[in-house]
Amino acid sequence: MPNFWNTLKNPSFMLAPMEDVTDTVFREIVLRLSQADNLQVLYTEFTNTDGLCHPIGREKVKSRLMVNQSERELLKSKDVKLVAQIWGNNPEKFYEATKYIDSHFEFDGIDINMGCPVKKVVKQGSCSALIKFPELAGEIIQATKQATQLPVSVKTRTGFTKHITEEWISFLLTQDPAAIILHTRTQKMQTDFPAEWEEMGKALEIRNECKPHIPIIGNGDIFSMNEALKMHAQFPADGFMIGRGIFHNPWFFNPNYRATIEEKLNTLLLHSRLYAQTWGQDRNFQVLKRFFKIYINDFEGAAALRANLMESNTLEEVENCISQFKK
Repeated sequence: MPNFWNTLKNPSFMLAPMEDVTDTVFREIVLRLSQADNLQVLYTEFTNTDGLCHPIGREKVKSRLMVNQSERELLKSKDVKLVAQIWGNNPEKFYEATKYIDSHFEFDGIDINMGCPVKKVVKQGSCSALIKFPELAGEIIQATKQATQLPVSVKTRTGFTKHITEEWISFLLTQDPAAIILHTRTQKMQTDFPAEWEEMGKALEIRNECKPHIPIIGNGDIFSMNEALKMHAQFPADGFMIGRGIFHNPWFFNPNYRATIEEKLNTLLLHSRLYAQTWGQDRNFQVLKRFFKIYINDFEGAAALRANLMESNTLEEVENCISQFKK
C-alpha cells in the first residue's frame, strides 16, 4: 500500500492525538472549520493494545476508533488522512491489535505512541518509557509493521530524563517507520518547560544523512500556522503536529478566518449536538465541558455564559443557555 506520508505537501499540518479530545465528534468539527489543504492528517485518541486484545476490554476501548459517517464523508471530500494511534508495551499484542484494527476499521495509517509522558502510563513501561528500552521499541515497531500493509509511524520525544535525540532518532531510523513525529521535549519536561526546537535540527541532520525519505514531523508549542512557518524556516521539518494550539483557536487550520460571536455559539451548539447524537449516555457529559472555553471567549459576556454552561449536564441545558444569551 502506498505510504501517504511521502505524498503530503511540505510542510504538512495535522492535529495531534489527544485523550478525551480527538474523538470522531471533535475531529469532524475541526474538519468543518479547516480551510482546504491546510489540514492533512487527523488522529484518533490513544487506544490501548491490551484492551483491543481482550474480548471484554475491547468493548471498552474500541469506541476510541469510531468514525462517524459524517466525518468519513468530510475526510474524503477534503482528502484528509485518518490515523489510528495505539499504545502498550507487548509486541505480540501490538501485532494482534493491529490485525484487529485492519480487519474491522478503515484507517490510512497506524501510529505507535512512544511519546505520552503521563506518569501512570510510563510506570507500565509504555509510551515514552519505551525510549529507555530501544530493543523492545524495535520489536514493537516490527510487529506492528508485520501485521498490516498500512504505513506505520512513530510519535515520540527527544529523550526520557534528558535529550538523547541523535541516539534515539538514529535507532528509530534503522526500524524504517513510515514517518517519525518528534515532540521536542523529554518525558521529564512534560509541558512545564518550553519545547526545544534545536533538537529538531539535530534530528533532521541525522535523517538527511541516513534515511532522507522518512518524513519527520515536529510537535511542541505551535500556536499558529504563522509560528509554524517561521519555525520551518529555521528547522525545516516535513510537517507540524498541533496539540494544545487547537484549544487556543479551533479555527487553527483556517488561519485568516475571524469567527463572529454567532459563529462561535453555533459551533458550540453543533459540537454539543453531535456529541449527544454520537455518544448518548455512553460518555460522561463532563468530557464535553472541556471544549466550552475554546468557543466561548473573547467577547462581552463570555465569562458569565461559560460559567452557566459549566453548570449544564444535558444537551437541552446547553441549548437553553445559548438561547438565553442570544436574546
